[in-house]
Amino acid sequence: MKKIVSIAAVVAVSGTAMMAFKPVKSVDISNTKIVAPMAAKWVLDKAHTNVLFSVSHLVVSDVEGKFKSFDGWMESDKPDFSDAKIGFTVDVASISTDNDMRDNHLKSDDFFNAAKFPQMKFESTSFQSLGGNKYKLNGNLTIRDITKPVSFDVNYGGSVNAMGGTHVGFKAKTTINRFDYNLKWDKTTEAGGLIVGKEVDVTINIDLMKKG
Repeated sequence: MKKIVSIAAVVAVSGTAMMAFKPVKSVDISNTKIVAPMAAKWVLDKAHTNVLFSVSHLVVSDVEGKFKSFDGWMESDKPDFSDAKIGFTVDVASISTDNDMRDNHLKSDDFFNAAKFPQMKFESTSFQSLGGNKYKLNGNLTIRDITKPVSFDVNYGGSVNAMGGTHVGFKAKTTINRFDYNLKWDKTTEAGGLIVGKEVDVTINIDLMKKG
């Protein structure tokens, strides 16, 4: 009787083990698409963004101006924004230096030719973290019909939840040679200096709000 019980127990245990180790049916995943996570999208808060420039006048002083109409965006999935892709456009006809005569001259073919080339465009190629709140923004800047690489020094101002969403702030600065972009007017003073300097300092204060 004891032998019968022992044999039955062995059979039962063996059957349970076989069921536990039953092979799993293979699944064909060769046609399965792996979807990468979508990058977060940020849109420009235009009311808290400005595009400023400064250029020397008569060698001894500076004239400052701004563009009143612009747009921009950013896509990034990393918390430090090191993978960010950034685009920016500026409407040339919105230039303002608080002097109508000078503004009309800047819109003419001596400078921007706003009628033929209504927008300036920037598209990033990289956004490098330099540590802390410092970044280097590299990309291509198009003015008139000329596109050239340019780098901005960027300070990251931080992030805050306010006014209906998450906001991040940046201040980007660069200096360009206007002659590189065929802003060609080059009258000189009696002493030989340029009435309008060749180097233009550009500062963009940016407020971006996370979309959705």
